[in-house]
Amino acid sequence: MVNYMTPGVYVEEVSTGPKPIGMVGTSTVAFLGAAPKAEAYTNEPRTCINWSQFVGDFVAANNDSNDLARAVHGFFQNGGGRCFIVNTGADGDLMQALSQLEAFDEIAIVCAPGSHDPASYDAVLSHCEKLGDRVAILDAQDDVDNIELLKKVGTVSEDGGAKKDRGLRPRTSDGGYGAFYFPHILVRDPLDPKVTVATPPSGHIAGIYARTDATRGVHKAPANDSVRGALGLKRLVTREEQGELNRVGVNIIRFFPDSGIRIWGARTLADEASEWRYVNVRRLVNMVKESIENGTRWTVFEPNDMTLWKSVERNVRAFLTVLWREGALLGETPEQAFYVRCDDETNPPEVIDAGRLVTEIGIAPVKPAEFIVFKLGMWRPESGKGDS
Repeated sequence: MVNYMTPGVYVEEVSTGPKPIGMVGTSTVAFLGAAPKAEAYTNEPRTCINWSQFVGDFVAANNDSNDLARAVHGFFQNGGGRCFIVNTGADGDLMQALSQLEAFDEIAIVCAPGSHDPASYDAVLSHCEKLGDRVAILDAQDDVDNIELLKKVGTVSEDGGAKKDRGLRPRTSDGGYGAFYFPHILVRDPLDPKVTVATPPSGHIAGIYARTDATRGVHKAPANDSVRGALGLKRLVTREEQGELNRVGVNIIRFFPDSGIRIWGARTLADEASEWRYVNVRRLVNMVKESIENGTRWTVFEPNDMTLWKSVERNVRAFLTVLWREGALLGETPEQAFYVRCDDETNPPEVIDAGRLVTEIGIAPVKPAEFIVFKLGMWRPESGKGDS
């Protein structure tokens, strides 16, 4: 506060308007796996913004392509713009690589192409569940002979190996922090375009996530989109087979004669009855949580009174109104789409004494139209009577 000692006119700048809450990024991906150049930046997360940079950092002149390289290439090919690469090296220590990612808040998607055993699935899912601000894209195995095994959760034997007869699906993630895709896709080898090779689809799918976020928004389910660079599928899944797999959270990549190869599923690994069963709902809520957290950090150590409560409520309401106008929230009016409460009921004296500020927020996310039903019937109009 200015000390008014000398007579005169004093002009002060005061903040009277809302402090806008900006949307955080949702399409930054972390890729983990052994790079073609195994000794390059081992277990050291490095940002990568294009395929040429990846080749310069992680590929030597005599290196062959591998799952990680093809995943990164597919990511950029399908619309991805920025990612982190963690080269696990020859030892392939996935747990150590995941621990290196905990400090990077901007990561929203985690992929470990080629890691498709129960222990790897659990490690990546546990990482995303622990941090609560990112989701995992998991690949099925390459050599799935019996599609029925995809309905069962895989387990580990006493010697640490996966029991194939017990199942090939990752475990359930109650919060929907992971999505599982089948089958592998056939692509041109980015380091030898004359060769066609089967590859895990997670990198291409992560690129589609990024493309959908940019063109439609994170609230749009990343499905019914073409997979750029896919020339074929390792296995063709029938409509009947997908019906069973879809119920247990296996997202199928399908081939349609009139539209090509497309992602034909948008489910997480949550239970079918869970509110987190759709990928876009989980990712939308992740974005909302982190955006509000970042956008209200200024409130820390402010006087915990009615003025602060009204400011927080006003700022959060303005942010959610923008989401509603963009079609991310369901409702004809903002009142139907969300609510925000920050008052003396959410902040009674005992809460204030504990140094806490509590804001209650409810949102109605838009869910995908997964099953389109048209009821058709024969209709015969009545003939005109009494016409002259």
